[in-house]
Amino acid sequence: MRKHILGNSNLEASILGFGCMGLSEFYGPPTEEAESLNILNHAYHNGINFFDTADIYGCGHNEQLLSKFIRDKRSKIILATKCAIVRKPGEYARKIDNSPQYIHNACDASLKRLQTDYIDLYYIHRFSGETPIEDVMHALAKLKTQGKIRQIGLSEVSANTLRKACKITPVAALQTEYSISTRDVEADILPTCHDVGTGFVSYSPLGRGLLTGQIKSLNDLADDDFRRISPRFNEENFNNNLKRLSLLNDLAQSKNCTPGQIAIAWLLHRPVPIFPIPGTKRIKYLDQNIQAANIELTRDEISLIDNSFPPGFFGGQRYPEAGMTGINT
Repeated sequence: MRKHILGNSNLEASILGFGCMGLSEFYGPPTEEAESLNILNHAYHNGINFFDTADIYGCGHNEQLLSKFIRDKRSKIILATKCAIVRKPGEYARKIDNSPQYIHNACDASLKRLQTDYIDLYYIHRFSGETPIEDVMHALAKLKTQGKIRQIGLSEVSANTLRKACKITPVAALQTEYSISTRDVEADILPTCHDVGTGFVSYSPLGRGLLTGQIKSLNDLADDDFRRISPRFNEENFNNNLKRLSLLNDLAQSKNCTPGQIAIAWLLHRPVPIFPIPGTKRIKYLDQNIQAANIELTRDEISLIDNSFPPGFFGGQRYPEAGMTGINT
């Protein structure tokens, strides 16, 4: 798989990463450890070297899982994790803590769970605005000076916050939801990333499964799947959004691939480099995602997608109210 330098950093990441969250939580029961490790190793042996986790995924479980995966290949892996969201196990409700002391304590806790001496890319998962971004960046810069992290990332911040942050110290990557069904970042975030030299990492590039064509009904979701409380997946919005996918399905059929592969390929054909990090619990879908990196889209096909699925085309907020805290702050 091709690799590119991530933003203004020295990190050479595979153009397609792997989002590890679903192996531990949110999309139904956690995957068995042996199968999770099998999936992660399959990704690695097929060219993916960029793995994304966070301290809240399974309330530490995901980082502990990653520790077993990376131990014999640490120097060959770009490991990203995050801090700032605080929640109790089994609860969706959360708060944001951006205080410098919390950031330092959270980093030490992640290093311990990951059983590593350093984190390649350390994100502030959400920014509340209660702690000045300047204080946040100074705390992260100190971690970098101490050798605990190699590069700094921000997640879901506004363009203005990104610019302020970069005046303190470079931001290697900004991570935000971006897909055919969620295109908010195109207005301000992507141009700003380009201006300040920050790489862009796209989470949920498959629209949380909406764009794959695999979810035909809400009955396909596990009882504890968080999408059941997501406005975009409430019955009315979900049914309407499914109807909006006919063109994507037709295009996929004409190119002998899946709708999800078209969705990933579209991101990889954006005017500026995008690093999508789809996650999955199945080798079959992982292989499809990897193969999507080789799909070529013509200018006409890209224009057709751009014009047919404009920003705001899909109905429903992408998170419940609690999850919208810290979005575009």
